[in-house]
Amino acid sequence: MSFKINDTRSQTKKVIFHVYNYFKDLANSNDKTQKITADACGVSLMTVRRVCVEGSSTNNNPDSPQPGPSFISPRKTYKRKKYATELDDFDNEIVRRIVHEFYERGEYPTSKKILNAAQQKFNYNGSYASMKRLLIKLKFPYKKSNDGRKFLMERNDIVALRCKFLRTMCTLRKNNDPRPVVYLDETWVNQNHSRSHIWQNEENTEGFKVPTGKGGRLIDCHAGSKSHGFIEGAKVIFRSKSGNIRDYHSQINAEVFRSWFIEMLQSLEEVCVIVMDNAVYHSMLVDNFPKSNARKSDIQEWLTKKNINFSSLETVAELLERVKLLLPTQEKYELDELALKMGHEVVRLPPYHCQYNPIEMIWAQVKRQVATKNTTFKIADVEKLIHEVIDSVTKEDWINCVRHTEKIQEEDYKKEIHREVILEPIILTILPGESSTDEDDDDEDEL
Repeated sequence: MSFKINDTRSQTKKVIFHVYNYFKDLANSNDKTQKITADACGVSLMTVRRVCVEGSSTNNNPDSPQPGPSFISPRKTYKRKKYATELDDFDNEIVRRIVHEFYERGEYPTSKKILNAAQQKFNYNGSYASMKRLLIKLKFPYKKSNDGRKFLMERNDIVALRCKFLRTMCTLRKNNDPRPVVYLDETWVNQNHSRSHIWQNEENTEGFKVPTGKGGRLIDCHAGSKSHGFIEGAKVIFRSKSGNIRDYHSQINAEVFRSWFIEMLQSLEEVCVIVMDNAVYHSMLVDNFPKSNARKSDIQEWLTKKNINFSSLETVAELLERVKLLLPTQEKYELDELALKMGHEVVRLPPYHCQYNPIEMIWAQVKRQVATKNTTFKIADVEKLIHEVIDSVTKEDWINCVRHTEKIQEEDYKKEIHREVILEPIILTILPGESSTDEDDDDEDEL
């Protein structure tokens, strides 16, 4: 059995180090001891060398809580991807549309029915329990009706935000609004990004070989429209500093995005409508009110700035209740107000609805070309390749992608009106405030 160094845990390292010292004492020499240890433990010689270096460097460490050598286990923070519940945005949207199709046909959706439909549409390989967890993640709780049965219904705030977005975009087109619609988003490309299938002979002696692992990561920010294509001067590409993590969003903070957003606004040649999602770094509030985990002194300072009288004897819970009374009914975002001052309007995408943003298809096109042309797998070459591929995206590409998303928006807006009529008799039977994250085990208890 062989190990990779990244998979060698602290207990295994300790055993290897003790075996090495044992053979070293027997031989009274360091010659070939590491090679013998590697053969005895079934690991590579490089692994033994690294373990010896780590053990020797910590053997006499006075700051160590325990005497003797100490070792660390790698990948403590690694989280295994859950392929059945952590789908990409487009597969999530397929599941969402499956539920909506049940509504539109007048059928009652259950987890089993949705699972069967997902398996047929995109070869979903999750279990019944995984599908239930996925529906919860997609904000489809079970609502209890007045006869005790449960009905799978999309969360109301998600529906409201989707309807608001679709109505806004459809109205702009209906009124022939002359302002260009600019779509922005971020994406990432790994250093070893390549095609999933590459030709090789049976002996693997000829053909293209891809390095193992994903390598470093490059993060791209850009914006574009069907009127201009990609906005000139708005492209930003930088390297991730935290290695290969699962989500690129943690590599972008509010300050980085804000500075890029201002530069992008300055690059616009005319007044525009800007469409973007609700990522955390997109959604800085104009007035940051105290949260539930704020210090008492910070809450008191905030209330004082708002000229609100309070007693020094009041507890944190009482102060937070005063804060709640001052919260606006509609949140104001810093970037929205910044764009408004420059004459632009920001329209927010509804959560979990990336299919309404055509730049997602542009990014997919860019990644396909990078995967085809990436031959060196060097981070500098990949960065240069991304610049070239993005610059090769034409205005016609944007027109096709925007036309496709506009068609989806128009169709979904009509479906929303039709769906509301179908669901109204069911909604009237839902008990207010009654919701659950699970359905009854028996199919007889389902609507």
